[in-house]
Amino acid sequence: MTPSMRDTGAVIPQETGFDEITILWISEGMSCDGDSVSMTASGQPAIEDIVLGLIPGLPKVNLHNKVLSPAAGGEEFLAPYRRAARGEMAEPFILVIEGSIPNENINGDGYWTSFGNDENTGEPLTLNWWIDQLAPKAWAVVAAGTCATYGGIHAMAGNPTGCMGLADYLGWEFRSQGGLPIVNVPGCPIQPENFMETLTWVLYHAAGSAPPPPLDHMLRPQWLFGKTVHEGCDRAAYYEQADFAKDYNSPKCQVKIGCWGPVINCNVPKRGWMGGVGGCPNVGGICIGCTMPGFPDKFMPFMDMPPGGSLSTLLIKPYGALIRRLRGITNVTANREPKWHHNGPELTSGYNPRWRPYGPADPRRQAAIERNRP
Repeated sequence: MTPSMRDTGAVIPQETGFDEITILWISEGMSCDGDSVSMTASGQPAIEDIVLGLIPGLPKVNLHNKVLSPAAGGEEFLAPYRRAARGEMAEPFILVIEGSIPNENINGDGYWTSFGNDENTGEPLTLNWWIDQLAPKAWAVVAAGTCATYGGIHAMAGNPTGCMGLADYLGWEFRSQGGLPIVNVPGCPIQPENFMETLTWVLYHAAGSAPPPPLDHMLRPQWLFGKTVHEGCDRAAYYEQADFAKDYNSPKCQVKIGCWGPVINCNVPKRGWMGGVGGCPNVGGICIGCTMPGFPDKFMPFMDMPPGGSLSTLLIKPYGALIRRLRGITNVTANREPKWHHNGPELTSGYNPRWRPYGPADPRRQAAIERNRP
């Protein structure tokens, strides 16, 4: 792949997989770096296993992330980013952006966020400058966390930065050098395995051994965000029975105290957070919709019942009351042993030694049994 081919922005067909690939991770978007921190908790797979080449079938991976990079920092850390910006990277690279993208057209006389300085002028290089240089040359572009995918907290109403998600900045029709759309992995922060599983799929695709990851209309991995929180929630059965929590100490459904789970695309209750443990509703927290494009504005105030919650809970109340009553009756009968479990002088289980499930007994076989009976 020559620099001139990269600079044209043309999609380069991949006939065979790559043996080596670089990940350039920039977390200088408007963020708290929580996605980088969360990602380190993944165990299936762990980022260490990918970098050390312990996962069969993946290309060699060179990771550059300010939290995890072995570089001393400064210009040594920036060197691969500068090479990629000049189109001089020897191997293909994946660009990972963490944090929302500010609008530098409204920054006045300053800048909103920067990453390194211009080598000639010494002036800060904005995140937007790096995205403009790197995204068209990247083999794949991945947005890590809700801030990077849809703008997140920094893009909420009233913000002065004009923040947005990466797809809003590059365009929803953007395609990388590998022909991929932006891969959005939302979460505030990302669920560790959700992100690493997606990145691993992209790496297998880069190796030529997997198809592109399937994405939904908001560019999220379909297999991770195709179901709602409610569908995987430990508390979902309480909703069906119209048994709702009135405070945060209750183990019951939390819709009436602010949970948006029935309409939020997220798998955290089913997957857990670390090692399969946790997930907001599983540990007593309400779902505030942090994986959604409308977060946080559409879900505030967080502790209030969702707009449709009062109607849905009212409609399900008579059904739930009836179901709870019927299930209670069945539960009582299910908690009783059969009547023939006793220590009396007679066998009352209904056992008949002459009964055969497949027709009448063979007289000759029965006679043989009788002759051999002690």
